[in-house]
Amino acid sequence: MPLANEKLGLIAGNGKFPFLVLDAARAQGYQVVVAAIKEETFPDIESHGALAVHWLSLGELSKLIETFQSEGVRRAIMAGQVRHKQIFSSIRPDWRLAKLLLSLTTRNTDSLLGAVAKVLADEGITLENSTWLLEPLLVKTGVLTQREPTDQERQNVAYGRTVARDLARHDIGQTVVIAESACVAVEAMEGTDATIERAGQIMQSLDRDTSTLSRALTVVKIAKPNQDMRFDVPVIGVKTIEVMLAAGASCLALDAGKCLLLDGQKIIDAANAAGIAMVAAEK
Repeated sequence: MPLANEKLGLIAGNGKFPFLVLDAARAQGYQVVVAAIKEETFPDIESHGALAVHWLSLGELSKLIETFQSEGVRRAIMAGQVRHKQIFSSIRPDWRLAKLLLSLTTRNTDSLLGAVAKVLADEGITLENSTWLLEPLLVKTGVLTQREPTDQERQNVAYGRTVARDLARHDIGQTVVIAESACVAVEAMEGTDATIERAGQIMQSLDRDTSTLSRALTVVKIAKPNQDMRFDVPVIGVKTIEVMLAAGASCLALDAGKCLLLDGQKIIDAANAAGIAMVAAEK
């Protein structure tokens, strides 16, 4: 339980994730100070019960630190997506972030956010796991839906996990889309939903009379081998199921305990309604 009047910082990206964290933190008695990213955070965050909301642009690392320090924040959570392409196209780094970027040997998500977390720690601000207050929403082990995966879908999952783990080891992406043990699409900077859409477009472009691949796609989304639960945690929502249905995907495989179901049971209900099998396994 928090100490009396304890403040918790929330670095908010886009989507529902920051709102879930804010609600959970307030329910447990924290006063939440939000650092909202101008290029990403939904404006509704202003009216969601935070003690204070400060708007910052991507790249304003010094302002982030100064904001939390002036508010008396010593613990923080990073929640919500910051689109990869935004990081490399919209960012205007201040002197502190520019110095940090110059020190990096690779410009992937892990190295960048890990370095930011270290700078925060050096300034007396501890970055907690982003799922710390949302443990009930982490996916459980087993078949989650009414329909179990078919034998072919299970083969797709096994192959997809192998491919995805190799990609994730290099911090390229966390999602692959498979058809009959053939890799149709892999995620890079575009995000999970865009990857699934692209896979659907590829399958639709194949000649139905000559194609040897089934059009039923399997989506595999995994955590990185050494997933840092403070940031870039795999998440899915109802929209992912809607995108899968439109793309002709029939199975979704996740990593148990490492992927957050943003809409909780509603995701499983949507998958059941769409006839999509969902399964989660330990890494």
